[in-house]
Amino acid sequence: MGQSLVKNYLHIVFSTKHREHSIHQEIEDELHSYLGGICNKLDCQVIKVGGFTNHVHILCMLSKKITLMKLMEELKSHSSKWIKTKGDNYANFYWQDGYGAFSVNPSEVDIVIKYIENQKEHHRKKTFKEEYVAFLKKYEVEYDEKYVWT
Repeated sequence: MGQSLVKNYLHIVFSTKHREHSIHQEIEDELHSYLGGICNKLDCQVIKVGGFTNHVHILCMLSKKITLMKLMEELKSHSSKWIKTKGDNYANFYWQDGYGAFSVNPSEVDIVIKYIENQKEHHRKKTFKEEYVAFLKKYEVEYDEKYVWT
């Protein structure tokens, strides 16, 4: 087999440090565009970026040229540095240490897009913690509660 053929859809979720509501509406769209630009620059075609005041969701294709760990390092470090340039309100902005990354069946990509688009509505009923734990259960990810929120 001469070719390496890969198509990995990923739904990535990560929050602000201590889940602080520090993604203000004034920078939200620009942040989402910036995160999408990082994905695209790394050949991880972005499909949808969205989120809420304390976390983001990214649906992208993981490139065969980069590891998930490297993608996350690039996303978080560059966006954290960028957001701190947006004014004094963001001087102490940090992302949480961890993240969630879940594979998405190609037949469910449209469902995930709609889910990401409806974050504001979704979070009128459910907290980020509730949402994240639901993902962990849905994807049968084993976790230790004391380490999830650090």
